[in-house]
Amino acid sequence: MYEAIQECHAEGHGSIVLLCQIAHVTRAAYYKWLSRKPSQRDLEEIKQVREQVNGIYGYRRMTLVLNRKRQEANLPRINEKRIYRLMKATGLQAVIRRKRKSYRQSTAQHIAENVLNRAFTANRPNEKWCTDVTEVMYGAGKKAYISAILDLYDGSIVSYVVGHSNNNDLVFTTLKQAMTHLKDGEQPLLHSDRGYQYTSKGFKRMLEEGNITQSMSRVGRCLDNAPIESFWGSFKCEKYYLQSYESYEALKTAIDEYMFFYHHHRYQARLNGLSPIEFRTQAA
Repeated sequence: MYEAIQECHAEGHGSIVLLCQIAHVTRAAYYKWLSRKPSQRDLEEIKQVREQVNGIYGYRRMTLVLNRKRQEANLPRINEKRIYRLMKATGLQAVIRRKRKSYRQSTAQHIAENVLNRAFTANRPNEKWCTDVTEVMYGAGKKAYISAILDLYDGSIVSYVVGHSNNNDLVFTTLKQAMTHLKDGEQPLLHSDRGYQYTSKGFKRMLEEGNITQSMSRVGRCLDNAPIESFWGSFKCEKYYLQSYESYEALKTAIDEYMFFYHHHRYQARLNGLSPIEFRTQAA
């Protein structure tokens, strides 16, 4: 309410007196809000969490973490808008960096329909999966690749493989690992883009042997596979871009660290403030 008064006045939509009358607040209350000082305790909590996660949290995820801590300490919850104001006032912003994805041209051996059709929610674990490969760098311009399968139920990574080459073996191994997590009767839908590994006859044969339904994005529609694209964006912003990696081993260690952090400590509003593992365990 006070922020609305401030913004309207700054845009020339009325005097402070008039805007306070419209909002049914006193001028004294507005000016008290205007001159308030941020709580030192709240700022220290924010800075402590920010340091622990290398500055990757914005105000929404910061609020989730702080409220978990407050709940454990039997303290009252803190409002998301307050965290936003505190972080904005002190210039504490989340690290944000994006990198465009490159695509490899190839002749498809098999094309599947877009069965998923952007229905990115699932009612149970291992009902719908998304998969993709992303490129990362280490050393003096050397490349590595991460292949992963994400479960749309809770956003968890069912399996991931890091390799030196973006080839069939990388993707096939990822699928084999994921299939070991399936219980009797589970037959997930697996969605991918039209990368050459996913359109190969060998990949199609593996899916058929596992009774897995195949789905593919339409040409040029990267949003058809948005959940795992979003995961790669989070990984790169929150871990990969924050440091350099002199060796493949250092890169692999960083990837493993992020996967553990993501599953156990990256709380998500859509999961009721739980981490993917907490949410999955709750369902079980």
